[in-house]
Order: sequence, then structure tokens, then C-alpha cells
Amino acid sequence: MILFFALLFLALAIAGATAFVIFWPLMLVHVRDRYPQLEANLGSNAFARPSAWAWLLRGGYRSEGDRNLDGLATPARVALCTIIAGLVGAGVLYLLSLALA
Repeated sequence: MILFFALLFLALAIAGATAFVIFWPLMLVHVRDRYPQLEANLGSNAFARPSAWAWLLRGGYRSEGDRNLDGLATPARVALCTIIAGLVGAGVLYLLSLALA
């Protein structure tokens, strides 16, 4: 039963990854078009850059005061949190199943 719930957490992480792949590039295009200084801070390959993900998790986009940017970045942030929570939950339950076996 524990491994079943671990698989559910993994499915949650996959659902978060799907949403992240949709909203993160849209947010990056918005930043590229309207905030060249912010784009320079995030770096040239921000899609796969952990420092850009950390900026997203910290909510650094809120300092710009752009509601459109907030509307794209907030779902990307929720999706990234979902990925992290799903992977951590699956890992913890997997380790628990090994400990109990």
C-alpha cells in the first residue's frame, strides 16, 4: 500500500511537470519581451537553470508589479512546488517501504 501512495506522489510530480512545461516558457517569453534587465539576471538558458527556478520559488517576479507576469509566474511556481512535493513524498514513502520490508 505504501508503494501505491508513492506512485501517486510520483503522478503528482508528473502533473506538476506538465503544468511547469506550459507556464514556465510562457513566463520567460513575457520576461524576454518586456523586461530585458530581468532576462539578463535570469541568464540565457533560464528554462533549465536552477538559479532561475530558485528565483521563481522565492517569488522574485512580484517585485516587477506586472499583473500579467504574476498571472504567468504564479502557476509556474505552484507547478514547481508540486513537482518538488511529489518527488519528496514519493522518495520518503519509498524509503519507508524499504525500511518496513
